[in-house]
Amino acid sequence: MSYRIQLSEESSGGLKAELYAICKVTSQLVQGAPRATPSFREIYTDTGQRQIKFTLRDDSVVLEPGILSYAHGRLKFEVIQQQAGQGGGFLGRAMRSAGTGESAYGTRVTGTGEVWTEPTHKHFVFANMESGDSMLVDDKAYYAAQGSLRLSTHQHARVQGAVSGNGLMQPRLDGRGLLIIESPVSVHEIEMLDVPAGDTVTVDGDMMLMYTATMNPRLGPLVRGLRNSLRSGEGFVYTLDGPGQVFLTPTHVAPGSLA
Repeated sequence: MSYRIQLSEESSGGLKAELYAICKVTSQLVQGAPRATPSFREIYTDTGQRQIKFTLRDDSVVLEPGILSYAHGRLKFEVIQQQAGQGGGFLGRAMRSAGTGESAYGTRVTGTGEVWTEPTHKHFVFANMESGDSMLVDDKAYYAAQGSLRLSTHQHARVQGAVSGNGLMQPRLDGRGLLIIESPVSVHEIEMLDVPAGDTVTVDGDMMLMYTATMNPRLGPLVRGLRNSLRSGEGFVYTLDGPGQVFLTPTHVAPGSLA
């Protein structure tokens, strides 16, 4: 038997997001004092799976395609589409192949009711963006956002070299509202760097979860020259100029790594 246990929640306006752990429940026989009637106690074992419940009260949420499990209430569903590189809307997970010009989709849910997402082994970060905030997120990290947020794409203008596996475009969020980010590590493992003006951060794109749009990213080799690049052992890296904030996942081991 499985059971859902709430871990955290965050609200903004008419939208509430709740994070649940899915646990296996077993019964264990407990023998008390002599001649006492035996009893049972429930043992909860975390499966590592997580599930998100959205509660809407005359509000809306834009979901990453394919994550809906079920929903009920007075809700309206619509598919939103955006052509790559034309601004407005959100390109969703198709931006993993950014720059190909292919279309992408998202699911907007509007009204009053409850929406449950599919169980997953990923971790999640809940964040409330304030008015005037702008954030660029990793193209694999976007999960859901309140309809009050403007979701678009940012195309990197300062790119050295040809194609990087980290993508040349990233989802951008502007405005005020609730944001759900999918993370390869738990929220406790995420490191936030507060970068003052004049300072820079150099980071492997696989370790960068998101950063404020006040920063000016450059994508290129760690050092100039083919020979030096080969000696350094590094591929393309991001260099970001302050001021701003960068959210990193330093404990994440990327797929294909020998670690």
